[in-house]
Parts: sequence; structure tokens; C-alpha cells
Amino acid sequence: MHHAFKLEDQDLNVELSRARDGYRVHIGERVLAVDLRTGADGRAWLTIDGEHHEVVVATRGDDVFVHLDGAAYQLRYRHPLDRLAASLHGAAEDSVRAPMPGSIVAVHVRPGDAVTKGQVLLVMESMKMETTVTAPRDGVIQTVKYEKGQTFDRDALLLSFEPSA
Repeated sequence: MHHAFKLEDQDLNVELSRARDGYRVHIGERVLAVDLRTGADGRAWLTIDGEHHEVVVATRGDDVFVHLDGAAYQLRYRHPLDRLAASLHGAAEDSVRAPMPGSIVAVHVRPGDAVTKGQVLLVMESMKMETTVTAPRDGVIQTVKYEKGQTFDRDALLLSFEPSA
């Protein structure tokens, strides 16, 4: 089964197939045996080619947020037609929403600030893990909804960009 994901600036084409003990992920010529399980204690474990890693996974729509080995990753499922449309029209989101409930640790921008894609906007904490939120595109910050120390729920609007010209 073919899937397309966006990881930071990189588009990934991934094939997924079943294996006896889980799944196989095909990325180009590379094939990885993978399995994701939740233990009786509620902790999740990702096994990649026989190596076990404790992992925290949260989803929101087509977004998957993964905390693995001390690093945070955001994957976005991209339907091939949406991906093509975005490449033709330069479409990007005008808002950043919270992937999970948490609190603000640091805010690095104010309304009116010009930002570039990948620039740090804020740092949030959820489940005792910090996640750095970066700009999904170049733009100008329109609103910042939360200040340091404030808490928010999942899917809360954290900040927005000026509408695209």
C-alpha cells in the first residue's frame, strides 16, 4: 500500500506491507521491519529491525506526532492529489493548532513578526516532553493566542499567519 508523508521539509513516499511479526516499511530501496505495540502498563514500544524504542504517539487528523529517543517528529499524511495541488499552487496552512493538550514553555514571535519556514515559533510541553513548534511556511504572524505558562487543549489555535496574498 502506497503512502505519502511530509516530515519537516522532506516528502516521503512509503510502501507498507504485512509481515509475519508486524509490517515492513519500504522507503526507496530500503526495507525496515516495524511493529508498534502497547504494553500492559500503557507505554508504547516501536520495534524497528529488531531494536525496541519507547515511543509516544499522538494523532490529529492527518498529523502524527512522535516522540522517539528524545526527539520530536511531526509527520503529515499527504494524499497524492493534495500533494500535487500544493506543489502547483504553493498552498500552506494559515494557522498552527495544538497536537495535544499542554502548556506554553516559550514564545519566540509576536504579531507582525515576519518568519521563515522552519523558524521556531514556540515551545510547548505535554506529557513531560517539550515540543518545538516551527513555521510551516514563510509569512507574517497575525495572532499569538497563548503566553508562557498558559495551558491549552488539544486542537487549540496557538497562532495564525496573515492570509496569503
